[in-house]
Amino acid sequence: MANVPSLYKQFEDYFKIGAAINKRTMHHSKDTILKHFNSITAENEMKFENLHPKEDEYTFSISDEMVSFAEQNDIGVRGHTLVWHNQTSEWLFKKDGKDIDSSTLDQRMKSHIETVLDRYKGKMYAWDVVNEVVLDEKEPFLRPSKWLDILGEEFIEKAFIYAHEADPSAQLFYNDYNESAPIKSEKIYQLVKGLKEKEIPVHGIGMQAHWNIVDPQLDDIKRAIEKYASLDVRIHVTEMDVSMFDFEDRRTDLTEPDSKMLELQAQRYEQFFKIFKEYHKHIDSVTLWGVADNYTWLDNFPVRNRKNWPMLFDENHEPKEAFWRIVHL
Repeated sequence: MANVPSLYKQFEDYFKIGAAINKRTMHHSKDTILKHFNSITAENEMKFENLHPKEDEYTFSISDEMVSFAEQNDIGVRGHTLVWHNQTSEWLFKKDGKDIDSSTLDQRMKSHIETVLDRYKGKMYAWDVVNEVVLDEKEPFLRPSKWLDILGEEFIEKAFIYAHEADPSAQLFYNDYNESAPIKSEKIYQLVKGLKEKEIPVHGIGMQAHWNIVDPQLDDIKRAIEKYASLDVRIHVTEMDVSMFDFEDRRTDLTEPDSKMLELQAQRYEQFFKIFKEYHKHIDSVTLWGVADNYTWLDNFPVRNRKNWPMLFDENHEPKEAFWRIVHL
């Protein structure tokens, strides 16, 4: 990669360029990470079930290693994620086999947030505090969850309050997917607007950006960014990838992307990054949800036994056409 320009250096006047990593890619993809990214996010290692598998047990070893890796290499860290309906330990909501009461869940949530943020205080430039609580459909507004069932919708604002108390210097984000779809973007806007009106310490909106070679529409992305920016919050693109498949495409017979797919992906990355540069005054970071095509969460999702190639680097960590399009913007 000697003749390949550093991705993050190409954009250092605009925003950070991040990658989601895990224990394996932190080591096996180290050279690519160090050359091309100046921010990292733990893919799964800082989610509740991994950090806090039992009420009296925290497992910080892997996340500590990631934070040390970042500190040693002058890389920023986004914390992901504190409160989510998924990948959350079942014990959190139970006692003696029954759902706990609201005050107990409130105390457990507060204790978890305080413990995690106190450990990494000053080491994270941002946290995804609340993740994916808005449904895609117009009604109902919020996603059904144990958090909502037991604590009511106040769990959202309490999570931000507890996080801010634990680390007043951290930027606190609401994070969600399908964030540029018109119905959902309006719901996200209304959620954060309501929190801001109550003076809840929410500082930004995370646009996950799990996109593909067909969707979403560019104008919808622009409108969403403008809508969110009007709330005087920062914007992070938090989990970006560009799938080779439209969501409705269920093919499983491809062993590698064809030239047409690679060209469409390159065009889309170029279009997306043009938008990010256009709105860079509102965007602080753009994080890719992975490092290279040799490992991606989109393998086998949403279709089993299917390989995907959504990243800027191929399976050998060589830059794809999409990479060259964005570095030459």
